Amino acid sequence: MNHAEDVRSTGTASSKLVFIDIDGTLVDDYGTVPESAIRACKQARANGHRLYLCTGRSKPEIYDAIWDIGFDGLIGAGGGYVECDTETLYHKQVSEEDVRHMVDFFERHGIDFYLESNAGLYASRNLRDRLIALIHGDILNDPGARDRFENSPHPFLGALTYGESHLYKSDVNKVCFLEGALPFEVIQAEFEGKFEVLRCTVPMFGKNSGELAVPGVHKAVAIADVLVHLNRSVADTIAIGDGLNDLEMLQYCAVGIAMGDAREELKAVADHVTGTIAEDGLYHSFVKYGLIAPQNV
Repeated sequence: MNHAEDVRSTGTASSKLVFIDIDGTLVDDYGTVPESAIRACKQARANGHRLYLCTGRSKPEIYDAIWDIGFDGLIGAGGGYVECDTETLYHKQVSEEDVRHMVDFFERHGIDFYLESNAGLYASRNLRDRLIALIHGDILNDPGARDRFENSPHPFLGALTYGESHLYKSDVNKVCFLEGALPFEVIQAEFEGKFEVLRCTVPMFGKNSGELAVPGVHKAVAIADVLVHLNRSVADTIAIGDGLNDLEMLQYCAVGIAMGDAREELKAVADHVTGTIAEDGLYHSFVKYGLIAPQNV
């Protein structure tokens, strides 16, 4: 992990703890962080605030380009993994029995998926070709799509491990599955009591896509644990996100901010709705809540 230069605050009465979702909040569909968000995060830390990534992604999906912005820790796997500064507070994992059940079920029904662990991201048999088509288009018949894939492939494609002889892994944080032949509700019923089954927050994965997480794990629980570790108050917290897996943290934190294109359910519980990524939403929310002074964007 590559934390940026040490400008962290020890925690003053005026400093805030800011919990930032990644996909759809900090990073766009192409894996790009807008320059306004980079500057806002760096300036907020320089002003003494502590910034934490709070994401459904597991640790291998936090690329250097994100870490290099500068963060004080990570709540990953939707709350299943917590790292504060360089200390791991905990890592909750799926049981091997439940992993085997999930792998067998998805392979039997032709559902594309990937397992997330801190050791790596492990792709099912046909996932790579499916992702290439979703992200870049038809690379066999569309020269533009082929050029995009060859010259600027999405970093997520390189983060996955392909061709594993078996996927019965022992260190799984959670699982993401893409839309397939089965309705989301059927998958939800199959794993009731075994997994927390959530709608996926990546639109291109399809409306029947989702995530399987350890039961009882979500971002707000992890934030509460970080506050205990730091001996800080929930009154000092700000959260910003766009998806349904951000719902609990926006309700829990003192200030909850929804992105402009967030799910309507999230906007309904937010204290403020900012702009989209393209509209520099994170930057404008940082200005509104006094984390940084206005800048030219």
